[in-house]
Amino acid sequence: MLAPQSFAPQSFALAPYAADWRASRGRLFPEPASPTRGNFQRDRDRIIHSTAFRRLAHKTQVFTALESDHFRTRLTHTMEVAQIARALARGLRLDEDLAEAAALGHDLGHACFGHAGEEVLDACMKPYGGFDHNAQTLRIVTKLERRYAEWDGLNLCAETLQALVKHNGPLLRPDGKPMPRYEKTGLSGYILEFDGIVDLQLAEHASAEAQCAALADDIAYNAHDMDDGLRANLFAPDDLREVPFTAALLEEIDARHPHLERSRLIHELSRRVITRLVEDAFCESAARIEALKPQTPRAIALAGAPVVAFSAEKWRDLQALRAFLFTRMYRHSAVMPVWENAQTIVSGLFGRFFAQPENMSEPWATQAQATRYGLRDEAGRARVVADYIAGMTDVYAVEQAREFCGPARLEPLRQRDLFSQG
Repeated sequence: MLAPQSFAPQSFALAPYAADWRASRGRLFPEPASPTRGNFQRDRDRIIHSTAFRRLAHKTQVFTALESDHFRTRLTHTMEVAQIARALARGLRLDEDLAEAAALGHDLGHACFGHAGEEVLDACMKPYGGFDHNAQTLRIVTKLERRYAEWDGLNLCAETLQALVKHNGPLLRPDGKPMPRYEKTGLSGYILEFDGIVDLQLAEHASAEAQCAALADDIAYNAHDMDDGLRANLFAPDDLREVPFTAALLEEIDARHPHLERSRLIHELSRRVITRLVEDAFCESAARIEALKPQTPRAIALAGAPVVAFSAEKWRDLQALRAFLFTRMYRHSAVMPVWENAQTIVSGLFGRFFAQPENMSEPWATQAQATRYGLRDEAGRARVVADYIAGMTDVYAVEQAREFCGPARLEPLRQRDLFSQG
């Protein structure tokens, strides 16, 4: 029989700038080392086994979970991001486990109904510090998951927490002021509070592994939203000839596979979008790393710019595809009623539970009312309500709205009458 240490992670030739699980800064609550898994493997596994991760199966990516099984959910999107992040990490000789953990956890904090739910929840929480899905992810993995006997949260390594919080880049400037994207709203109070407990190095770039996860997210959601939009008949393949990037790919497919049936054409286009973006990201990132010549993970953090990135040309291509999807899909006349009705549900639930927190299930109702949690003040109560609603799946949110807010304006969430499945 193999000894337990035989199952330990294999030490293949990682780059000197890769994160090293053996040199991890550790966990908030010290734990004995695992004889079978490295630190980042354990973090990845804890994310997969979390309640918040399972709920992603019934949370919206673009189309609601009440619609066809053929459209993506947060869970299928997350799995696609993880696959791309692993591929990038392997090609760049990085720690695949950390890249995968960052990818698998990057959407844990999203509210029900996707960006529609997050937008209205942020508006409801504006007087109380707002709502940000990255901050919510941190709340989930450090506080809201209640699985272990000795602590709340998942007790992840500092490197994994950093990857989840700042995979899109630093949150603070070197002078301590918020980065431009946070100038109006300010940085989440919970992130700042937790940074006082575990140094998240908010003014520095995330690890190269976290940057792989961020780039993988860009690749996956653009390619797969395009795929979903085509299959929902919101636009036709020929409409994508407006975008130079996809126009060139369609010409390539036409030349190689003339008169291809529509479903295969859509898949061929989607896979080529992903392939071209991944190949470009790998080449550009390898060139940046070669120019920087980092010898430690710290050198990546202090580089002053991302090392995992697209070339300027492919970034322009991606921006053009995003602009197309924004007008032809996210703001499509058939999608907007769904967006608006999802917001009606979330705002209605927030108002009801804030006014009558006893209507929430336990332990949320008790937390919103009990003095022992120090949450009698309005801000504390609002945060509990936001945590409760953000954790809901789309289906559960609709059920709760029917129970507490009445049936009005809920049926348009069923989109099967709006879209042909293609």
